[in-house]
Amino acid sequence: MSTTPNDTQEIAVLETSLGKMTIAFWPKVAPKTIENFKKLAREGFYNGTAFHRIIKGFMIQGGCPNSKEGAKGTSGTGGPGYTIKAEFNERTHKRGVISMARSQHPDSAGSQFFICHGDAPFLDHNYTAFGEVTAGDEVLEEIANTPVKGSFGGEKSEPLKRIELISVTIQVCA
Repeated sequence: MSTTPNDTQEIAVLETSLGKMTIAFWPKVAPKTIENFKKLAREGFYNGTAFHRIIKGFMIQGGCPNSKEGAKGTSGTGGPGYTIKAEFNERTHKRGVISMARSQHPDSAGSQFFICHGDAPFLDHNYTAFGEVTAGDEVLEEIANTPVKGSFGGEKSEPLKRIELISVTIQVCA
């Protein structure tokens, strides 16, 4: 029996220096965002980046090419060279939800994403939530508990040790 696109679901496996997290996508609420994330993952864009912003009880943020070792530019300011249109939806920003990071403009997301470590209802309808952690919550917890120091702007969110995103692979589940 052959499978059709409706019979399969793709997931993302984020391999970090502290372990793996599996993300299940929500294609009905953010299809273009998911396609962009999968495209970047398949191109190896995320490989070697780091979680550059960590706020325990709130979120961990990654996906910036400036966070690669030897990269020029400030971590947290880079992207893929383009932006995507926001797909705000009814999904809530609770622990384990992955969402697109952006600047003040709603349509400014590109590659950076964050995973909620705690509930953040103030982000609902303002950021594009597109999936959730289905395995590896202990890795999320360990990353979120990484000691941090002040960074630009005075926010205490820059990790004292590098937490690498070794790879993001897209896998098909039947």
